[in-house]
This record gives sequence, structure tokens and C-alpha cells, in this order.
Amino acid sequence: MTEQLDTVINLNNVELTLTSNAGEVNILRGIDLVIKAGETIGVVGPSGSGKTSMLMVIAGLEKVSGGDISIADHALNTMSEDGLALFRQSHVGIVFQDFHLVPTMTALENTAMPLEFAGRDDAFGRARAELEAVGLGQRLDHYPGQLSGGEQQRVALARAFAPEPSILLADEPTGNLDGETGHKIMDLLFSLKERCNTTMVLVTHQPELAMRCSRSIHMLDGKISNGE
Repeated sequence: MTEQLDTVINLNNVELTLTSNAGEVNILRGIDLVIKAGETIGVVGPSGSGKTSMLMVIAGLEKVSGGDISIADHALNTMSEDGLALFRQSHVGIVFQDFHLVPTMTALENTAMPLEFAGRDDAFGRARAELEAVGLGQRLDHYPGQLSGGEQQRVALARAFAPEPSILLADEPTGNLDGETGHKIMDLLFSLKERCNTTMVLVTHQPELAMRCSRSIHMLDGKISNGE
């Protein structure tokens, strides 16, 4: 039980400033956030409030401009690009709104890809098992263009969970799906999260999805507007 209380994600006064044609833009402005192992955090707020940028910082896909960020005992702001890539490979799964599947790869190949990058001998066996877990055991050899939007997102979920990440980051995973399909995908996402005991950060515009999480935070103008 003690392990469940360990801090997995710790953002301390995190800032992100990007340069545009109009000059510097302050995207994140002093984010403080602590997430414990096994928690599910819903992140809500208007477009442009910094929700996705915070996910990208947690994933190590954006370097912070100020503050400290520790994920799974790794100080991300001190790591090289190669180190960050290895960190993501070992600890983080990401599900996007737009699926991000490789169109020339089958569902099985898309799912096995991160496992192959990690040098897993059982890459295709694990991929097959995860696709069966999301109800696509009969669609292994189908390409993304042959799958519905819901099926493509199921492939994306299988790909994200196949490496057994300790952290799952989901950015509007139902944004491109109709209501009924979206509900099914969210039920599946929460089921996979519980099965793997993954810590999950879910960005959503839908308050009802945030309410399914163990805790929710509201972002506004690059800050967490309601504390934790």
C-alpha cells in the first residue's frame, strides 16, 4: 500500500516559453502539480490554456524554460534528447486525438513498433495480445485506412499499453469520435488503466470524463486555476 502513495509526477514552478514571429509566448506560467502512483488526473480548461503543453512537458517532448520536473524519479530538465527518448520508451505511453498510426503498417505492426524499438524479443506476441485485449484480434492484418475511427483509436490504445508503461498520457482521445464510440473508447481506456495500474493524465473538454478520474484540475492562461 505504501508504494501506491509514491510520487510519480512532480512539477515545481514549471514554465514553458516558446518563440513565435510575434516574440516570446508564455505557455506555462508556474505549474505546481504532484501526482501519486495509480492516480487518474483529469485536466480541463479552455483551448489555449496550456493543457496539451503540460502533457508534452511531462512526456519530455518539450523542454521546460524554468522550474523543475521529475517523472518516475527522472529529472527531465537535466536530461539529453537521447536520455528523454529512452525515458519515454521505458515509462510513458501516449494516446493522441488523431491516432498517429503509420498508414503503411498493419494494426499488428503499428502496435509492435514501440516494442521493437525497445528491443523486445516478444514484440509481436505482446502486440497481438494487446490487440486481442481491445477487441481487434480479427483485425491484426488490416491497415489504418481499412479501420473505422474507433478501431484506429483501439489500435492506438493497444500500442500505448503494450510496453506496460507506468504513466499514460491521453490528449483528447475521443475528440475525433462520435459520442457512442467515444464512450466505448473511454470505458476501454479506464479498464486498461485499472488492469495495468497505470498512472494516467487525461486532457479532455468533457467534464463528465474528468469526473471519472480520481482528481481533476482546471487550467487557465497557463496556470492551474484551482490548485490541486
